[in-house]
Amino acid sequence: MPTRNRTTSWTIALATVLVLLALSFIASSILESRLATLYTPQHHQMQMRIPSEAKQENRESTEDGRNTCSRPRQKYVFIAPHKVGASTTCTIFQRYAISRKLPMMIPTEGVVLSWGVSPTEEEYIHTPDEQYDALMNHLTYNKTWLRSKFPANTAYISIIQDPSKQLRSAMNYYFLPKLLKIKSKNPLKTFLENPWKYKKLSEVHFDGFNVTWNPTRNFMSFDLGYPAEAAEDMERARRYVSELQADFTLVMVLDHLDESYVLLKRLMCWDLRDVLYITKNNRSYSFKEYTPSEKEVQELRRWKAVDYLIYDTFNKSLWEKIAAQGPDFFEEVHYFKDVNTRVNTYCNERQKNTSNLIVEAAKWNSQFEVDAEFCRVLQTLVIELLAPLQKGHESGRMLVTERINMKAYVSGQPTFKYYSEWEKYFHRRKASRTKNKKTKKKRH
Repeated sequence: MPTRNRTTSWTIALATVLVLLALSFIASSILESRLATLYTPQHHQMQMRIPSEAKQENRESTEDGRNTCSRPRQKYVFIAPHKVGASTTCTIFQRYAISRKLPMMIPTEGVVLSWGVSPTEEEYIHTPDEQYDALMNHLTYNKTWLRSKFPANTAYISIIQDPSKQLRSAMNYYFLPKLLKIKSKNPLKTFLENPWKYKKLSEVHFDGFNVTWNPTRNFMSFDLGYPAEAAEDMERARRYVSELQADFTLVMVLDHLDESYVLLKRLMCWDLRDVLYITKNNRSYSFKEYTPSEKEVQELRRWKAVDYLIYDTFNKSLWEKIAAQGPDFFEEVHYFKDVNTRVNTYCNERQKNTSNLIVEAAKWNSQFEVDAEFCRVLQTLVIELLAPLQKGHESGRMLVTERINMKAYVSGQPTFKYYSEWEKYFHRRKASRTKNKKTKKKRH
């Protein structure tokens, strides 16, 4: 009798559990149905409003690379220093802003938004409501000025390079052998034997900008807002670099470009196709492959102390950010390199009637298609992408590039801030030469 009662009790208990589970399942289904009814239209509206937010697996969070992104970050300032591969990287930010129709701050003409000083109102194109989501041109970093123009949640991004490689590129690009009066076959090696010997020759004052600049010294830090005249004040430099660490979401490193772009993709919650690239403005010159000796690098570290402080700080920061991304980061880097190579090859070899390239969906991206237009934009230079956006604003104030001013400086000519001033000077000079020739002919 006790056994039968015990069996009956277990049967009743089991039946009760099954009934509760069934009720729970029914309630859950009803709730899920109501939530779906409530949120589906809103989700549809979001997709219509932001078409770039297509479903994608493994979209990492800006706070923690191992979580899923809620949405892409679409407010950014890319500070593009000179001679660090910025032309290649700049087009990534341009493509993104153009494809998403983001309101951009761009120069009225040319590719330089500012140099040494912050832009004036006449030097950039204004949006109707003075609201800006993106900037990606050459601009000397000024936190106070930028934060008066961009919202508080803007991501600040830049790129740097090993200072010895940056100097090598600048040596060729800015006519530095002529500036420094070096006539050797390898001007970089000659300079590195004793940089201090060229201190006075390498300090350049551009009258139009009222800026003193040294293209051989702390070039990257100058573009990032550190004054050239404070080159030897390392206490001030350390404070400034600490501020930059707090200000910038990411400082990429050209020497680790693929890793930098994958990290950019993750931190900004962008798609893999957004960070594909083709190298731009890759020049050749006689001393390009020269590798400085250890002794020369040590001498350069003293000469370019602030640039090396920035490089060492943000190179370390880059790898710390990468380490926080989790074990699959380098798998994605390998995959990214493979896709970028395939897309580059396809775009370089594509013929008129070639079929589109399909990049299949993978762990890190949705499927996407590479067609003629994708290739065209990928291969387009910075200035060519800007030109259609600047149309109708040509009457603005176009800045003279620092390269043109350097060419004038080393030739003993005056420097100018605006092309209009530069053109007036050369027209007057040309007219004066013509007049002198006519006078000489009359005398003879």
